Amino acid sequence: MADRDTAPPAAPARTGTTRLRLEEVSTFYGEAQVLKAISLTVSAGQIVAILGSNGAGKTTLLKTLTGLVAPRTGKILFEDRSITGLPAHAVIRQGIASVPEGRELFGSLSVMDNLLIGTYSLSAKKRKEALTDRLEMVFSLFPILRERVRQKAETMSGGQQQMLAMGRALMALPKLLALDEPSLGLSPLLVAEMMRVLKEIAGRGDISLLLVEQNARAALKIADYVYVLDRGAVVLTGTAREVLESPVIQAAYLGG
Repeated sequence: MADRDTAPPAAPARTGTTRLRLEEVSTFYGEAQVLKAISLTVSAGQIVAILGSNGAGKTTLLKTLTGLVAPRTGKILFEDRSITGLPAHAVIRQGIASVPEGRELFGSLSVMDNLLIGTYSLSAKKRKEALTDRLEMVFSLFPILRERVRQKAETMSGGQQQMLAMGRALMALPKLLALDEPSLGLSPLLVAEMMRVLKEIAGRGDISLLLVEQNARAALKIADYVYVLDRGAVVLTGTAREVLESPVIQAAYLGG
């Protein structure tokens, strides 16, 4: 396990084939550098957690990956193809879907309409697949959505809206799901249920998950591998068990 005294290299693939690789990615807002030579990998079907305090660069990392912000240097490879600098709509078509912080649902639209919006980037053939097999998968993961297909998203509880945001992302048939603080604002009971569902998603669909979380304890329970950011740089890497046992993590995130 690496710590802040030695700059960690990109970790090798740990389960299956490498699906996502970031190589020395640096991102700026104007002249302010936010990400500093970030390198990481995510393998097929793997859950990788990104931990760090507010301002560490976690959300910028996801925005860079999903095409909302372009990196100034470095490479982003998805299934061995460069997606560096591609706009968001093109990144989605490559197989990366995101669940942003704040959910960004269409509140005046129904549950079903929000789910259908998730298929907008698909070809006609893949849209048909999404509207049969994938829709059934979403309903099996989140039964409440099946019950409320005609309900407006804005009238749902916070937990239900989070389920809908995740369901919408899954409707894009992603190979990698990038989630930004999915537990934010949820009760401890709902956080535990959300993490259970994320584990099930990775297991059922061979979908890789890149999970940005400030709730380190919850994330470490389901993650296969962990990267910890501090001021835009990777300062700690390791398996969930290794990171959980780190005195740095115990002191900073777990109250140890």
